[in-house]
Amino acid sequence: MNTADLIWMNGEFVPWDEAKVHVLTHTLHYGTGVFEGIRAYETERGTAIFRHHDHLERLKRSAALYYMELPYQLEKLREATHELIVRNELKSCYIRPLVYRGYGPMGLDPLKNPVEVSIAVWEWGAYLGEEGKRRGIRAKVSSWRRISPDSLIPHSKACGQYLNSVLAKIEVSQAGYEEAILLDDQGRVCEGTGENVFVVKDEAIATPPQSASILDGISRKSVIQIARDLGLEVVERDVARAELTLADEVFLTGTAAELTPVREIDDHPIGGGERGPITREVQAIFDEALVGRAERYHEWLDLVEVPSRV
Repeated sequence: MNTADLIWMNGEFVPWDEAKVHVLTHTLHYGTGVFEGIRAYETERGTAIFRHHDHLERLKRSAALYYMELPYQLEKLREATHELIVRNELKSCYIRPLVYRGYGPMGLDPLKNPVEVSIAVWEWGAYLGEEGKRRGIRAKVSSWRRISPDSLIPHSKACGQYLNSVLAKIEVSQAGYEEAILLDDQGRVCEGTGENVFVVKDEAIATPPQSASILDGISRKSVIQIARDLGLEVVERDVARAELTLADEVFLTGTAAELTPVREIDDHPIGGGERGPITREVQAIFDEALVGRAERYHEWLDLVEVPSRV
């Protein structure tokens, strides 16, 4: 992976190679951390972070669901992220804030372990590839089901929960596919390993609802708004597995993947086996919004500025 010069850890800027934790850090053993995936883009007005406030709010909510109180105000994390980007001299980057239980008592009760925070930034291209964004990717429905809300908290972006996605990703990668689609515990379409799923049929868009164990994606929200602003019908409802292969178009959304079409699922071509017209239309505006060329969505951009030290 690409590296940068500095990482922010618990209020300090430390060299990339010195950003370390104790081997008995609680999160390392039990997955008791939460994180966000955020992107900053180079725009005509300067570097801007896409929906930064929304991501930080979700980080706070995720932490609260696992009984972690952030030791910093969100504005402090925002300022630290801005300064980190500037100090690393990055024009565009991926941003990974992590809230985790640090070194302390060993055991399943984490409440006496300190809550610590780090923020890393680095250059990272489209998660599923630029070619995938243009041509679409090949996906497979995984044999692994998405974690049930009866067992964990799908609405929290928690570290340990991603073992579920890791298993699905390995399974389909070894079978020659770029991405997995997971069903929920009821057999309904849920999400990709790190993306929300959208299905297009007869010019209407459907996406699984909150009740289908999805993570409430910020890119998902953005795409729903863009599609509705275009006059397209968007319905949040349960999606049956068969609807994937019967769809005219399927696409995925996520901070890392941005908006990526799916051209094939389980060896069945979707529509014409290429990026469809509605996917193309929504994707074009979403990409413009990311880099600040869609004035209607300028409010989604947090321009990077170094806080005054007066």
